[in-house]
Amino acid sequence: MNGKGDILIVDDEPNALTVLSAILSEEGYSVLRSGDVDTATEMIYTRPVDAVITDIKMPGKDGMYFFDYVTKNHPDVPVIFLTAYGTVESAVAAMTRGAFHYFMKPPDYPSLKSVLARAVKQRVANRDDGSPAEGFCGEYQSHIIGSTPEMGRLFETVEAVKTSQSNVLVCGETGTGKELIARALLDDGKTKNRPFVAVNCAAIPKELIEVELFGCEKGAFTGAVSRRTGKFEEAANGVIFLDEISELDISMQAKLLRVLQEREIERIGSNKKIRVEFRLISATNRDLAEEVKKGRFREDLYYRINVVEIKVPPLRERKDDIPLLAAAFLEECCKREKKKINLLHEVIHAFQAYHWPGNVRQLKNIIERAVVLSKNESLTLADLPGEFCLLGETTKRVSDGKTLKEVELQAIRDALQTCKGNKSKTAKMLKISRKALYKRLNDEQGVGASGISADIGNA
Repeated sequence: MNGKGDILIVDDEPNALTVLSAILSEEGYSVLRSGDVDTATEMIYTRPVDAVITDIKMPGKDGMYFFDYVTKNHPDVPVIFLTAYGTVESAVAAMTRGAFHYFMKPPDYPSLKSVLARAVKQRVANRDDGSPAEGFCGEYQSHIIGSTPEMGRLFETVEAVKTSQSNVLVCGETGTGKELIARALLDDGKTKNRPFVAVNCAAIPKELIEVELFGCEKGAFTGAVSRRTGKFEEAANGVIFLDEISELDISMQAKLLRVLQEREIERIGSNKKIRVEFRLISATNRDLAEEVKKGRFREDLYYRINVVEIKVPPLRERKDDIPLLAAAFLEECCKREKKKINLLHEVIHAFQAYHWPGNVRQLKNIIERAVVLSKNESLTLADLPGEFCLLGETTKRVSDGKTLKEVELQAIRDALQTCKGNKSKTAKMLKISRKALYKRLNDEQGVGASGISADIGNA
């Protein structure tokens, strides 16, 4: 390997080839360039490379053809795709088949360099130990899917702390996958193959949480007909994951703090102290620092559990991951339902235009519902909730420089005019509820809404 690694770039656009070659050469890579697949095939046959970066759409044999060749003949060489606007479905399909990553043209070069470094590192590791490459596919341990810079930084943090015994606080909105992050901290760590005990603090009544965590002796209270082992005992020498830890009341927080300090518990109804060793991983969808200021969370406990903080970004802040997530969920659901369904370009872009208040969990649920109900070979906007139909129509019209919201309001205005101001017919035409129609108007009073309000005022 020369310098940082030997990289083969395949692209039929000479300018794109020159720019990317120069950037990677300055980074310390040895770069081979090819303007077509046939030449690239000869190059990789005669000279081993550590990674391939290829455009998808090229005259004649395209990037997918070359990907299939590399996968079959050089399975340990990671492939990174460059794709234009109209070929994102092909890139997503390739990711599910083992491609390392893909970038929309023009790529974000710092991100590309970061991904390329990981690809070369994997290639070198696989070459040294003789094992075949598994492919990155934007997927980390414990099935965390993501390849944006935000997720790359998260993966780096997980990698850095997973062998530590320090307490970790995972912060993020509901549905972002905080438990997956917690489980990833076990992968290849000191607690691998040891107990992982998850407790949802928000789902257990406060009267029962102490029994759930610390256990009880027979006869300790009415209904205690037998001894019960608590979650801390179950997690001995492993990990206990306290999800939504902010839901614990102050008195329970004090007891938890003592356990963290002393590493001892007492079952309810017993004076015997039981020594327990564990790693604590906590999660919350709230701002605990703000909760401390408001007196709802103990400051000393906050600092005790927050030795390392991992922030999981909401889906709306990593929308470039949506095609990959959608493809993975679609594949999973189709396998379970024994169906073969494609994901259309219009659906992907409607997904990327949506704000996702329920985050990754909501995306998975919507795809699962669509797969179950669909009778077609492809998921279309008609298979999705009504608000996605409106988004799908408006994303097609954003190229004139208007914001998505402005275009959406224009679509509503056009629909109102077509329906002669009838709100019910307008909502039905847009495949949204009347409530959703009014909400969009109320949310956007300053963006042409006055004209629309006049239209519906007489309806």
